[in-house]
Amino acid sequence: MRAQNMDRDWISTARTLSEAVPFLQRYAGAVVVVKFGGNAMGDADAMASFARDIVLMKQVGMNPVVVHGGGPMINQMLDKLGIKSEFIRGKRVTDQATVEVVEMVLTGLVNKRIVQAIMDEGGRAVGLSGKDDDLMVAEADDPELGFVGRPVEMNVQVLRDLYGAGIIPVVAPVATGMNSLETFNVNGDTAAGAIAGALQADRLLLLTDVSGVKDADGKVVTQLSPEQVRQMTQDGVIAGGMIPKTETALKAIEDGVRAVVILDGRLPNASLLELFTEHGAGSIIRSSESRVKTRGNAT
Repeated sequence: MRAQNMDRDWISTARTLSEAVPFLQRYAGAVVVVKFGGNAMGDADAMASFARDIVLMKQVGMNPVVVHGGGPMINQMLDKLGIKSEFIRGKRVTDQATVEVVEMVLTGLVNKRIVQAIMDEGGRAVGLSGKDDDLMVAEADDPELGFVGRPVEMNVQVLRDLYGAGIIPVVAPVATGMNSLETFNVNGDTAAGAIAGALQADRLLLLTDVSGVKDADGKVVTQLSPEQVRQMTQDGVIAGGMIPKTETALKAIEDGVRAVVILDGRLPNASLLELFTEHGAGSIIRSSESRVKTRGNAT
């Protein structure tokens, strides 16, 4: 008979699993849209860890939908092809040649890497873009920027069909336009927010390279209402790259998403910490009516 050494790590693991039960029950059947991007996309170990988390979410009865970016990969390919970029007010002008590279990189290289990573971890995944089944129809967000799009019509039944069949959808933020053979590049956060709103998702997780929304003292604010976000933006506390993320969060909540979380995707198992632990991870934004006393109680 083999003797077992019940060390503290094993006991801690068992305790963590036990404490996760109410959260597993809470999220059974829930739709969770996860925006994946940042430095983690270029790291094989981080990619595998992310994929494992997504597979676990599906395994315990949730319906994850992955939306990804790929800016660094696009930049690398443009450099290789010798396509120079022009910028207006800090934003890249996306002409016909550039949008073709964007589509090639996002729907081909990046999308299929994520699909493969999920499959390698034992899940089932299908990659698609906003052009498939007219999932995301866009129009020019700013005519000066060319083919940079803003979603104006969402057709998400294809996503419901996929996760209803036990498959994890992985979406590249490339949209079709109103005109024949028109293609738009859509910001990854914007695309994730539009998809989450159209699905009436329970959660939208925006994985970033920062730990969350910070107050004037540089400390992460764990819970925020839309009113607080607007006030912090007006006061200049929320600034720079955090503004478009919080704007995405506010729009998603207006469209019916129950809550949006901005969290650090570089943190191991960030999504699981947010969903299945009492303390959560990052900054959760939800309407005042749905807020509760403790950070971890997901309502």
